[in-house]
Amino acid sequence: MITQEQRDKLRGWFAGRLPDDLFEELVEVIADREEVTVIGRIPGPKLADDASDAEREAAVQGRIQEFRERTRESRMAVAREAEHRFRHKVSWGVECAGQRALFTHVAAPVMTRLRQPERQVLDTLIAGGVARSRSEALAWCVRLVQRHTDDWLTELRDSLEHVERVRAQGPGADQDRTRPARGAGGY
Repeated sequence: MITQEQRDKLRGWFAGRLPDDLFEELVEVIADREEVTVIGRIPGPKLADDASDAEREAAVQGRIQEFRERTRESRMAVAREAEHRFRHKVSWGVECAGQRALFTHVAAPVMTRLRQPERQVLDTLIAGGVARSRSEALAWCVRLVQRHTDDWLTELRDSLEHVERVRAQGPGADQDRTRPARGAGGY
């Protein structure tokens, strides 16, 4: 977890460093221990009012692909600077006509130990065709929990930020300020 101040500094750096004509708006800068993801809004394609849903979908996908190819070199230059400065991989994404697309992003391995009942849940998802492996099944479970507990997770993250602020005010805090907070990723 990074603090709100670190998140603000990160977003500010990208807002100042990105070329003015790259995005209509910088929508979100998300960071964790492995990666920073930068998401901006791009203009949707201009279509006739009577365009079908299939035509709209294809046009949006085409616009996203065109943006990705056209801006690759400038995004890579910014990413190289950011990766050197923040020591995290940088990933990119866009919002276009209400759709979000991520280009490249880190799929970080996570080690866990599961007991038999938990493994059986994963194996049931595999047998049911929901996933091809235990790894995919576990990722599916995490996405399901995330979808149904966003409010709770947001409250938990806010609480963790509060704990970090209180720790920073505690005894010896002046000595520890040169070191990043645990899990802060060196921001």
